[in-house]
Amino acid sequence: MKRLSHFGKGAEVAMVDVSAKATTVRKATAHGFVRIGRAALEQVRQRKTPKGDPLEIARIAGIAAAKRTSDWIPLCHPLPITHIDVTARLCQNGVEITSSVSAAAQTGVEMEALVAVTAAALTVYDMCKALDKSIEIMDIYLLEKTGGKSGDYRRKTRVKA
Repeated sequence: MKRLSHFGKGAEVAMVDVSAKATTVRKATAHGFVRIGRAALEQVRQRKTPKGDPLEIARIAGIAAAKRTSDWIPLCHPLPITHIDVTARLCQNGVEITSSVSAAAQTGVEMEALVAVTAAALTVYDMCKALDKSIEIMDIYLLEKTGGKSGDYRRKTRVKA
């Protein structure tokens, strides 16, 4: 049976010691969705929001957040990220966000990819909240990850927004 790796000899939490692990190329892709009402979404389409273009600002926010994941998540290791890509795509009822993160490291980049989509989604919310207070952030999940001892993972189904 698998066990949680962030617990020490008792119930105390501990940062996992990865010093004996091999450095390998790690990649992860995550997904998020921001549901926005029709009227506000039309203003986003026309890039007529009070603060500017929410999609481009969200991309930049996601990239910046991924680089600071260990500041967000207490037991995450700071990683030498080699690539981050965040996309924000307008859909029929909101904005779909995807992030991809790569690193040559001793531990995975799943959290960096998840933090990137989360920060990007929060930024879309912040940029559009003056237009719509009912915005929903949803469907944040890992799509896939490669590299490392536990092997590759690919989500079988994708949530339809």
